[in-house]
Amino acid sequence: MTRPFIIPVFLPHYGCPHRCIFCNQTAITSRKQNFFLSETIFSWINEFLRHKGKQRHPVQIAFYGGNFLGLKTDDIKRLLTEATMFVTAGKVDSIRFSTRPDTINRRRLDIIKPFPVTTIEIGVQSMDDQVLAAAGRGHTATDTEKAVALLKERAYEIGLQMMVGLPGDNEAKSLATGRSLAELSPGFVRIYPTIVLANSPLAELYQNGAYRPWSLERCVTVVKNLYLLFKEKKIAVIRMGLQSSEDLDKGSTILAGPYHPAFGHLVHSEIFLDAATAAIRSEKSDREAIALKVHPQSISKMRGLNNQNVEILKKKFNIKSLQIVPDATLSPNRLVALA
Repeated sequence: MTRPFIIPVFLPHYGCPHRCIFCNQTAITSRKQNFFLSETIFSWINEFLRHKGKQRHPVQIAFYGGNFLGLKTDDIKRLLTEATMFVTAGKVDSIRFSTRPDTINRRRLDIIKPFPVTTIEIGVQSMDDQVLAAAGRGHTATDTEKAVALLKERAYEIGLQMMVGLPGDNEAKSLATGRSLAELSPGFVRIYPTIVLANSPLAELYQNGAYRPWSLERCVTVVKNLYLLFKEKKIAVIRMGLQSSEDLDKGSTILAGPYHPAFGHLVHSEIFLDAATAAIRSEKSDREAIALKVHPQSISKMRGLNNQNVEILKKKFNIKSLQIVPDATLSPNRLVALA
């Protein structure tokens, strides 16, 4: 799967019929610009194009942060027309956007048909109707199934976004959602932990003691299992965790929850820790000295943040010397233990 160069145009809450319990898109996107103004969109896209590496392709303009197909018809057409100008000029290859499943219908898809939209991401969040109701989503799992079927009829690339740790969620429900999404055979998925953002409806529940966010450790383990589930089905996971930003990292935006600027790295590190644990257990030696061979790109994942994986393994198996050895002949996901 070739990763496109994305030019994100954020439309926080635009087109949303109401506010979901976890949402504060302005905080997540860290955007103060009014992208509903044509001059702002043109300026923003041109700025991205100036900094685009020459070898990066394809290029997509992406409308994120709102419910694109929930916008007024005239607004949908205007935004797509403006984005299409860059496609016509040969500067951009195509357009993508994110939207709710219950706004995907034949009438709405007919509106976007004349435009070079190739990818549509659906904010699924969960396939458990009780979790969806508790999150104030206003749609059901069936809406997602119908939406995916309609998009497949028209040969769009489909991305599905899910969240873990929503009110009423647990490990079993999150994994059930993962299995349901895998059965829909999307092109890719994104997995986000539920974070308590300031000025979100969830913040009030948290402050009143009615919602308890998941720990970082619990969330990483659940997302790890989801990642492995999708990997087995050959479905790309293109993001795990919120995109790091100055607003999120400075501490005032997030009240609680499993946010980490390197969340995806934590997930991959736990996968390597599991693999190393299994490999060392299979060795018949006294394990006082062990070398773990991994691809050079995977060394940091094997070591873990602050060398945490190395220390865990040394303590767990009473290893005096544990070396991480680069081996470019191995695949990036493979590990070999040598006693």
